[in-house]
Amino acid sequence: MSELKNSLPGQADDGARAHHRPPTAGQDYKSATAHEAAKQEHGSLARFLKTCAAGTALAALARPVLAQGEQQAAASAHLFTSSQVIGVSVVIGVISAALLSTLWLVRQRGNLENESREIRSALSDAQQRISQYQALIADKNRRIVIWDGNARPELLGQLPPETGAPQDGEFLAFGLWLKSRSAADLEKAIDRLRDEAQSFDMVVETIRDEILEAQGRVSGGRAFVRFVALNNLRAELAELRIERDRLMTSISAFQTMLDAIDMPAWQRDPAGRLTWVNQAYGDAVEARSPQQAINEGREMLTTVARERIRATTTPESPFHDTISTVVHGNRTFFDVVDVTLPGGSAGMAIDVSDIEAVRAELDRTLKSHAETLDHLATPVAIFDGERRLQFYNQAFVALWELDIAFLEGRPDNSELLERLRAAKKLPDQLNWKSWKEAALSVYRALDTQSDLWHLPNGQTLRVFATAHPQGGATWVFENLTEQVDLETRYNTLVKVQGETIDHLSEGVAVFGPDGRIRLSNPAFRALWGITEAEAKPGTHIRALGEACAPSYDRPDGWKTFAELITSFDDERRSGQGTLELFSGLVLDYAVIPLPNAQTMLTFVNMTDSVRAERALTEKNEALRKADELKNDFVQHVSYELRSPLTNIIGFTDLLRTQGVGPLNERQAEYIDHISTSSSVLLTLVNDILDLATVDAGIMRLNYAEIDLNDLLDDVSMQIADRLQESGVALEITAPAYLGSIVADPQRLKQILLKLLSNAANFSPEGSSISLECQREGTDFVFSVRDRGPGISPDMIATVFDRFATGAKSGKRGGAGLGLSIVDSFVSLHHGDVTIDSEPGKGTTVVCRIPSVNIPHSAAAE
Repeated sequence: MSELKNSLPGQADDGARAHHRPPTAGQDYKSATAHEAAKQEHGSLARFLKTCAAGTALAALARPVLAQGEQQAAASAHLFTSSQVIGVSVVIGVISAALLSTLWLVRQRGNLENESREIRSALSDAQQRISQYQALIADKNRRIVIWDGNARPELLGQLPPETGAPQDGEFLAFGLWLKSRSAADLEKAIDRLRDEAQSFDMVVETIRDEILEAQGRVSGGRAFVRFVALNNLRAELAELRIERDRLMTSISAFQTMLDAIDMPAWQRDPAGRLTWVNQAYGDAVEARSPQQAINEGREMLTTVARERIRATTTPESPFHDTISTVVHGNRTFFDVVDVTLPGGSAGMAIDVSDIEAVRAELDRTLKSHAETLDHLATPVAIFDGERRLQFYNQAFVALWELDIAFLEGRPDNSELLERLRAAKKLPDQLNWKSWKEAALSVYRALDTQSDLWHLPNGQTLRVFATAHPQGGATWVFENLTEQVDLETRYNTLVKVQGETIDHLSEGVAVFGPDGRIRLSNPAFRALWGITEAEAKPGTHIRALGEACAPSYDRPDGWKTFAELITSFDDERRSGQGTLELFSGLVLDYAVIPLPNAQTMLTFVNMTDSVRAERALTEKNEALRKADELKNDFVQHVSYELRSPLTNIIGFTDLLRTQGVGPLNERQAEYIDHISTSSSVLLTLVNDILDLATVDAGIMRLNYAEIDLNDLLDDVSMQIADRLQESGVALEITAPAYLGSIVADPQRLKQILLKLLSNAANFSPEGSSISLECQREGTDFVFSVRDRGPGISPDMIATVFDRFATGAKSGKRGGAGLGLSIVDSFVSLHHGDVTIDSEPGKGTTVVCRIPSVNIPHSAAAE
């Protein structure tokens, strides 16, 4: 067996086997034979010595006899002497001993030959047994583990691969290849085997559902555990045994669990007699133990109830109903479940007395809540666990105006939303399906969901949806229409006021009745050269005066402001005046009382006005004279140039009529040329007059609110003939509603017509001109783009100069005043104009016209 152990993989290394190889079975036998021979040789020597001793003893015993004979002989004849007698005795003794030894050695040799034959026979039998044991151990259905004290365990044999048992040292890690319960039981049994020499026989299961038999034994101070893979009938019996143990464990666990719960449970045989009850059943029938209730047949349910259960229960239809009975002297309601089993029946009773009481109380509470909700002005709808309408109040009916019959039909929540959508009562959604799924996700949500619904009729609802723990949801619709409207108007007012104050050029600061600043605008802080932190809300006016002292610290300054703002006079006073700061700034101030005991302090920077006042006074006379000269010149030019042109155009139009007689084709062509040339000349005169008016500083813009959509329509109509003449189309790109702007309608129209005419002049026939318009804040931004030859980079810088012309590439020549007038009129509107062009790719002109805050007439500076 030691040789087989050393032949297993992993049991000993090659070096150990080289230095120490255990003896084989034959070697064991020879060693035993040599030992036995040595023992026999030692025994023979001992027996020889005993024989010699016996011979000596015989000689000693013979001496008295010989002495007695000697005495008799001496007495009779004195034949021998004493020394002769002793020598004869010794010789006789030695000869006797030799004879005895020879006889013993002959006998011992025969015994040794017999023993040798027996030993050879035993050796042959042992060798046969070893071969049988080796064949037995080599069986793949067995494996033996041997423990010898604390030495490393020996592993012999192997198990089939399908068992999943490892073939190496991991075999002893039972948890890796046995099921957890089998591994735990086996390890406990092995511990008892090794510690207490307690044998065991058990069946274990591998994780591959294979069955193994494990046997533990102790022999000669060694512990052996044999694992055998079971097959056929033994395996089936082992599986049944394991299944039986599992079922018994499950039954015991269920019975223990049923004994622990406060619900009576029972089991009956086919005759209806009790065969098992739990502790709660025994307590209900006032038995000392469940067994006493079984032995005495104590019934918890009445005879009528048991008969009813027996009559209505079938294997396919268990009994389930509420039954009342008396327990401990009190009427108790039980929810009874009884099922039919192959060997009888089993049942359980759940005490629902408290539930019935709570249910009744809940019904009363729900009715009370329903009455309360029905009188609320807030619409409420409650859906049950199946998402069907369970309750709604009158406010809900009034909000959605739904048919009562439809609501009484308890519609599904999804169906209700579809009905409201079909009636156009819900907000329009781009993805209705996703929106509805999101709304109905409340039934899966843990927290309350809220959303704002802006209905088509203008109402705004805040919708709260809360899921019930027991299923269903409550929907509350809070009408926020008035609140949203008021909040919107309030926020708009606050923003307008804030933006207005922040963008005022005047410095503004508002103080409370305690003299602390409430708000200030950037202009106020800039005028006094203080930081936003120094003028933050809550700063007292005296601290503010100290911060402003480097700019002005005279008594008529912040000291006066503090007296006016913090005075306790019944009649609040206002004040105004002018301060000249150390920096040279001249400020006009005003202290104005406000409602709620607040005071507003304003500052207007008059420095530029004061400085310009002298210059204006000095130059006023010269400007007045220059203005008179310019006005005279403009009036003279206007009269001298416009009057003849007007006459020419009037007579040309008269000649076209039939009143003076018909014209032939050549005459009509001449008249057209005259009319066209006159119109061009009139336009040129008007352009010169406009530029002269701008240069003279007398051009005034007549501001008015302009509807931009109407403006575009008017411009497109006026330019239509010019575009048709050039064979060019106009493409207008603009939002559906551009709104309005405060500007000079006539000058703005002139800007558009000049740009479109210029683009038409340079666009090839059959092409198109693009007019794109948009709003950026309050500004009106438009661009005109043509597909003409474009402008070279060195010409772009001079396109807005007067009399700069590109007639060489245009269809008709011009004076080069169109873009100059555009630039002048845009500048008068405080706007800007840019041009972008590339040779061969057309030209784009972009104009930005800001809208003024207040319509007024302004002279060109």
